[in-house]
Amino acid sequence: MRWRTLLLPFLLLLAGCKQDMADQPRYNPLEASKQFADGMSARTPVAGSVARDADLAATPEKFPYPLTMALLLRGQQRFDIFCSPCHGRTGDGHGMVVQRGFPAPPTYHQDALRRAPDRHFYDVITNGYGAMYSYAARVPANDRWAIVAYIRALQYSRYAPADALSETLRTKLDAEAAR
Repeated sequence: MRWRTLLLPFLLLLAGCKQDMADQPRYNPLEASKQFADGMSARTPVAGSVARDADLAATPEKFPYPLTMALLLRGQQRFDIFCSPCHGRTGDGHGMVVQRGFPAPPTYHQDALRRAPDRHFYDVITNGYGAMYSYAARVPANDRWAIVAYIRALQYSRYAPADALSETLRTKLDAEAAR
């Protein structure tokens, strides 16, 4: 009688150990399937689905932060890391990868990009454009805006209006032009 009381829990435990839970049916990537009408096991995402790491915050149209020297320095640092290999340290489109034979990106100093809104640069960093891939996963949103501020500083450094300069700088500029 005693061995029967020990055997009953052992049999119940053994009945619960089916291999079905370990060997669940699944498909290997891109394996054919008879389950779906198109014969594919890989399913396309539902229309309107959002990636789990997507930034759903509204993106402002204008620059959202006050321009400070700290922001510009952060933008310069991030620009030198992420942008200068292609765009060059001055934004002229002659970075190191271009010197190695890759196609040159546009210069930031062309009229079309000087007139482009700040949001354009932010969107290009976020989503990519042409041969440039997205940096959304590599550069946080606040650093993207810092890079935009630095790009504007690069543009302004070449195309600052002369009447915005101090009298001393205008004198130096006139002396350089006279040479």
